[in-house]
Amino acid sequence: QVVITTGFSMGVNYGCNKVRFMSPVPVGAKLRMSATVLNVDDIAGGVQTTYQLTFETEGATKPSCVAEVIFRAYQ
Repeated sequence: QVVITTGFSMGVNYGCNKVRFMSPVPVGAKLRMSATVLNVDDIAGGVQTTYQLTFETEGATKPSCVAEVIFRAYQ
């Protein structure tokens, strides 16, 4: 689990600010994702949260993907 959000009636994957694919992921590889909250803003009827998601491939020296994603939750 990354984040548990309660008290909202709807959540929307609003989009991405930037995405970088930094190394290939072999078929069958194990992935791990970590998330960092970058920003939380009030919006009309809810809240907008920006996260940095980092995907790591087991045994790789650098992340396979780093993405800045935006989610919105509405009351």
